[in-house]
Amino acid sequence: MTIPVDSLKVAIEDLSWQCDPALFDFETTANLPCLEETLGQERALAAIDFGLGMQDSGYNIFILGEPGTGRSSAIRKILSRRAVSQAVPEDWCYVNNFQDNTRPLQINLPAGNGRKIHRDMENLVVRLAEEIPKVFESKEYEKHKNEITGEFQEKNRRLFQEMDESASEQGFILQRSVNGLVLVPVRDGTPLTQQDFENLTAEERSDLDARGTVLQGRLNEVHREARDLEKELRLAMSTMEKAVLLASVGHLFEELCDRYAPYPKVIDYFNNCKKDILERIDEFRPNEEPAIKLPGFKFGSNERPTFERYKINLLLDNHEQQGAPVIYEANPTYFNLFGRIDHLIEMGNAVTNFTMIKAGALHRANGGYLILDCRELLLSPFSYDALKRAIRNREIKIEDVTEQYRFIATVSLKPEAIPLNCKIIIIGTPELYYLLHHYDPDFRKFFKTKAEFDGRMDNSQENARQYASFVAAKCSEETLLPFAADGVARIVEYSVRLIADKKRLSSRFLDIADLIREASFFAGRDTAASVARKHVDLAGEARIYRSNQLEQRIQELIDEGTLLIDTTEAVVGQVNGLSVYQLADYSFGRPSRVTVRTYLGRSGVINIEREVKLSGPIHDKGVLILTGFLGDRFAQDKPLSLAATICFEQSYNGVEGDSASSTELYALLSSLANVPIRQGIAVTGSVNQRGQIQPIGGANEKIEGFFAVCKNRGLDGTQGVIIPIQNVQNLMLKEEVVTAVREQLFTIWAVASIDEGMEILTGVTAGVRQEDGSWTADSINAKVDSRLRQMFEALKGAADSKDKE
Repeated sequence: MTIPVDSLKVAIEDLSWQCDPALFDFETTANLPCLEETLGQERALAAIDFGLGMQDSGYNIFILGEPGTGRSSAIRKILSRRAVSQAVPEDWCYVNNFQDNTRPLQINLPAGNGRKIHRDMENLVVRLAEEIPKVFESKEYEKHKNEITGEFQEKNRRLFQEMDESASEQGFILQRSVNGLVLVPVRDGTPLTQQDFENLTAEERSDLDARGTVLQGRLNEVHREARDLEKELRLAMSTMEKAVLLASVGHLFEELCDRYAPYPKVIDYFNNCKKDILERIDEFRPNEEPAIKLPGFKFGSNERPTFERYKINLLLDNHEQQGAPVIYEANPTYFNLFGRIDHLIEMGNAVTNFTMIKAGALHRANGGYLILDCRELLLSPFSYDALKRAIRNREIKIEDVTEQYRFIATVSLKPEAIPLNCKIIIIGTPELYYLLHHYDPDFRKFFKTKAEFDGRMDNSQENARQYASFVAAKCSEETLLPFAADGVARIVEYSVRLIADKKRLSSRFLDIADLIREASFFAGRDTAASVARKHVDLAGEARIYRSNQLEQRIQELIDEGTLLIDTTEAVVGQVNGLSVYQLADYSFGRPSRVTVRTYLGRSGVINIEREVKLSGPIHDKGVLILTGFLGDRFAQDKPLSLAATICFEQSYNGVEGDSASSTELYALLSSLANVPIRQGIAVTGSVNQRGQIQPIGGANEKIEGFFAVCKNRGLDGTQGVIIPIQNVQNLMLKEEVVTAVREQLFTIWAVASIDEGMEILTGVTAGVRQEDGSWTADSINAKVDSRLRQMFEALKGAADSKDKE
């Protein structure tokens, strides 16, 4: 049976899809409303809405998708609209912990009140610095001080006067010495010398010693009482000073306590401030300045007292915030996320205090939303693990992450943790999502919401109109020239080409936006009022020209004959395969010569690329499938006995993919049947063991690559490309290719089986299997079967001869 080859030709209308400008009922996009919603991502938007609605801390969102699909812009729009109607989060402050100044305390206040209390405490510090020194210079203070001092001096005088009188009665007087007061015996009003004392009788000395011992005991008691009086004096003086100081500054705190009465933590802080001021009264008492001052040196006891410790560190000020915060942290280092503690270098030492605590992105996003880039997060040391701890413990803790790596422990601040109430959104690629999901057990606990952005959407009229609104929005946002209807239609066609599927539109809006900008540039250079189809074509051509230098170099090598590619005549065991070169953001197709040689042997099909390690595993799989096909079709009544080598000629780099497996099979069958293949036809497509052709990628680039070679050599109507029939819906060919096919200068066939392809390539019928197991006479399959049988008989005869010897 002969296959009608003409029926395998792809119809002109199937070579490309055209968007009708009449679909758009506008003159230019300036008349269109801008696109507000995210286009073509219904599944992802539903997942995001679910994740934002779940209050559990584990339902944070991971948005995955390829870059350019609108992930970042979509989530920002969604969160911005959602956040406006939500409550403004509280202000957060850090204050000094007077019990342990290495552990500052946090205070939360309604939005706007943090700024007020910060200003009030700044004013309080100024007032304290003014009022407290005046207390010790006031007449009232001097009066109370003199009264207390005079009272205790009088008590002290009477105490020692009584002691002096008691000593006189016992024949002693009190004299001062370097060791303090001492008892000296007297006679007739004159103190006894040592000689006078030795001249006394033993009885007199004994009596004098006894009286002296009693008096010495009494003197010791007087000294103790004097010391007690000194303590009482200091206590009374301190009590008086505290009372006077409290009377002077207490009203300042009373005003603040009245103002912030609804906030117990603030009132506690004010009370602690007053208590600390009273405990530091010795620092406030004026002292004499040192006789000699050395520049740069501080003398602790003579320094002027500071009131910085009573200030408030306004960590987070939300007084201007409208709704919940939406924070995008582009550089999620540990300190940018969790905040930091600054230090100052003084006298060679790093010093810090609670006023040097700085907020991070988590603090700013608390009560709202935080958006992070997954790749940047994973590249930043400590950030990812610390983020998981914050989610697990529901608190933001500022820590010195390098502390555990130091050889010597140093004193640092450990601020009180702030409760975390934030929805965290991470944006990344599918590869990163599945890696984290597989290798990190915590990931699936804390990021339970998966929102996947698709790279394509249905090619419907509604979506095409939405595309027009997207173009209008981009033109409005960036002040670009408006697009005419045919310009928008060309953008939609470019989108279909980008995704390589007539039934789909691309969601890679980054690439679409770039084309919009570039087309507007060419329209502006053309002094056009709007962007038309020709300007979009100019932008596309210019983009290709900027990137296709290597493509042109390869074309030159083919034109010069350096790379051997035949486009005329027919050759046995040789066919033009098609491959795609991917260079960053640009890809193109070019033909490659594939040759097969068959001969007697039992080694089977040998892939030369594999033998020299230039073949990838998928390509190796494709070659092994060829043996399965031959065995299934031709080795049911005899062993498969052959040796064949397959080679990509002039290929010096690795070969990967199975899209050339049908190409290799065509050449293999041609070599076995000894039937030449038309060199003006290139082929692509993978094949299974049953001989069915399977779809491949890059169909447009492959066809256009071979067309360019044929065009340079001259189109004669015999050239063309064979593709899998499933790839017809992927065709979005350039206009010059469609024109050549329309003028019958170039042909594109779509096949479903190896037999269909062989008939196109050789012009010989493929043949069908008869009831007796034979094939149609003079067909390709009959010739192959006959050749394999001859090879088997030859090998069998050679083996029998060897056995007889």
